Amino acid sequence: MAMSSMSAWSLRLEKIKYGDFSNWVTRSITESSVLGGNTKKVYEIAPTQSIVGNKPYRNLGGSPWATSNVYAKVAGVVKASTSVVPFDRGGGNKCVKMSAIMEEVKVLGLINMDVMVQGTIFLGQINEPISSTKTPYSKMEMGIPYTKRPVALVFDYKVDMPATNTRIKSTGFGAPKTLQGRDCAEVYCLLQRRWEDKDGNIYAKRVGTARERYYKSTGWVNGHQLKINYGDITSKPFYKSWMGLLSGDKAPYAKNSKGKMVPVNEVGWDAPNATPTHVMVMASCASGVPFIGTEGLTLYFDNVAFGF
Repeated sequence: MAMSSMSAWSLRLEKIKYGDFSNWVTRSITESSVLGGNTKKVYEIAPTQSIVGNKPYRNLGGSPWATSNVYAKVAGVVKASTSVVPFDRGGGNKCVKMSAIMEEVKVLGLINMDVMVQGTIFLGQINEPISSTKTPYSKMEMGIPYTKRPVALVFDYKVDMPATNTRIKSTGFGAPKTLQGRDCAEVYCLLQRRWEDKDGNIYAKRVGTARERYYKSTGWVNGHQLKINYGDITSKPFYKSWMGLLSGDKAPYAKNSKGKMVPVNEVGWDAPNATPTHVMVMASCASGVPFIGTEGLTLYFDNVAFGF
């Protein structure tokens, strides 16, 4: 595939902080008594420590990573969700394991919800506690400041794909629906040049694009090099519609200079030699549509770095 045909290249690697996934925060969150009052373990990628109590989490120790693991408080009911966990590759060598799971939230006479949760990590932050399943991207600050121009995102990965050709759509509103066609795991690295107007709206042009999807099970693929292509890629032979610009309901969110979460609408492709202001890196066991996934689809991810 042209997007990743760089295996013969010997690259200088710039490791992303905590991107070897050997350090984890373990949070102990006690769910509401109406849900059984169980204490759940919720994991974050940051310097190793334990946090006990129902406390909103913000990235610790300078970690740039956020996860789809959340502490939610909806209508006064506390719920924890864990779809991202540390995994031992052998000999104590940890990686991150992301799985598609169905979260059940059932309170007799009050709440009866099933929500499809997709294990995901990304560069950015989650704003906790989560208070609803509406506009999920608005709870995620995606992207971090970054001005370099790497040629690739380099990482190890492994995919476990269930032997099914269906997906489940379950938003927590109404009964889950079965959709035809299997989901896929995904990794992307998107470089943007962002700016803010006088009203606090944030816009961006796409500087560099690296986006890849995985449709079948694999063993461990080590040192995989996902090429970053600069400028407008829409005429390239490898281009797929899902590599396109992010705007509208696909736009990521970020905090503006007033501290308000707003969408970052991509309004065009930047010049091939443009300098970015931000980078977004995401890995997920799903293809990016909220609340739709193939239960059991799992992505393992490790040793992520920028290659130059």
